[in-house]
Amino acid sequence: MTATDARPDHPGPRNSSRRYGSVAKTLHWLTALLILTAIPLGLVANAWPYDTSAQLAVKALLFSLHKTIGLLAFFVALARILWATIQPRPQTLIAGRPTQLLLADATHWVLYASLVIVPLSGWLHHAATTGFAPIWWPFGQTLPFVPRSEAVAGFFAAWHWLFTKLLAAAILLHIAGALKHHYIERDATLARMLPGQPALPDPMPQRTGGEGRRARILALAIWALALAGGTLLGLQADDRAAIPRLAEVQSEWAVQDGTLEITVQQLGSAVTGSFADWTAEIDFTETPADRLHGRVDVVIAIGSLSLGGVTTQALDAEFFNAAAFPTARFSGPIRAADQGYVVDGILSLAGRDVAAVLPFTLAIADDTATVSAQVTLDRRDFGMGPSYPDESSVGFGVDVRVALTAVRADAE
Repeated sequence: MTATDARPDHPGPRNSSRRYGSVAKTLHWLTALLILTAIPLGLVANAWPYDTSAQLAVKALLFSLHKTIGLLAFFVALARILWATIQPRPQTLIAGRPTQLLLADATHWVLYASLVIVPLSGWLHHAATTGFAPIWWPFGQTLPFVPRSEAVAGFFAAWHWLFTKLLAAAILLHIAGALKHHYIERDATLARMLPGQPALPDPMPQRTGGEGRRARILALAIWALALAGGTLLGLQADDRAAIPRLAEVQSEWAVQDGTLEITVQQLGSAVTGSFADWTAEIDFTETPADRLHGRVDVVIAIGSLSLGGVTTQALDAEFFNAAAFPTARFSGPIRAADQGYVVDGILSLAGRDVAAVLPFTLAIADDTATVSAQVTLDRRDFGMGPSYPDESSVGFGVDVRVALTAVRADAE
């Protein structure tokens, strides 16, 4: 018999076979406070509009609060679970009702798992994407072994979405059970988790090992279904995968590999993304006539853009308006410059044609050309972001970087 059992009304930090200690109570209610704050914040943040600069700032604030509180809930939940593993669990007050005991125990196991998986999957999603609503802590926004990848982010987003629903269901069942015990059965199940030392029946009913095993098996089955469902959702291609890919073009130089990246400033942070689908028709000669080396014609599938956490916003009508203008085009002659080359072209984007000069460097070796180019555009020239008239939320400048390797067609 422990000292706590010998003095059942004496408050203490540790659990006993009759009651929860102060540490378990504190971790329980702190976890509840954090989770029941994070969930509504996430719902409000998702629903919050971002039609203006002020609305976007509020939306980012709400998401940062949601992420920060959720991460804190993750560590508190871990502490709660670890404490529970080294402490005795008070004996059940519902012995003799095996079905009710099975459901109660299984709900607890599902709740414990969800308290870990929900914030962890949200953290992994955040680490895999870029931009928008940082976590408020000094340890950075990335995680080791988690690449910045839209596919990885989408995978964990699916887990987060599904396990949030499972967590909500477990919380509702947990609350309903506690209220049932308190108001209908009038036992001390809820009271012994509240501050103070409630009167408890003596002797306490005993829990059998078989009941606990069945509860864990049921919880494992629920976890397996949820994990499988989240994985299937995460592996499904997003809506942009249904967009027809651009047709291949015939060109004097065939692009073998390349990236087309853009970087924007969102709430003071740089967000970098890229277009997955674009074609380039390149005619180039090393022996120019009147400094004219050839011509380039680039077509870009706007819907193939991945821009971290702001992809949806970028593709909306306020910016790229991908639904109305599914492609962009940049074409023009290639001329020699004082250093390298330039394309004096026209960029057709979001329904506007704007003159644009693209400087680039070129190295040719054994019929293989390596090109690197960078230019800064102003979103206002294309009518983008009219509801964001200043740079407090979205910067005016958009840095464009092109890197490609092309092979002379007759050398393939």
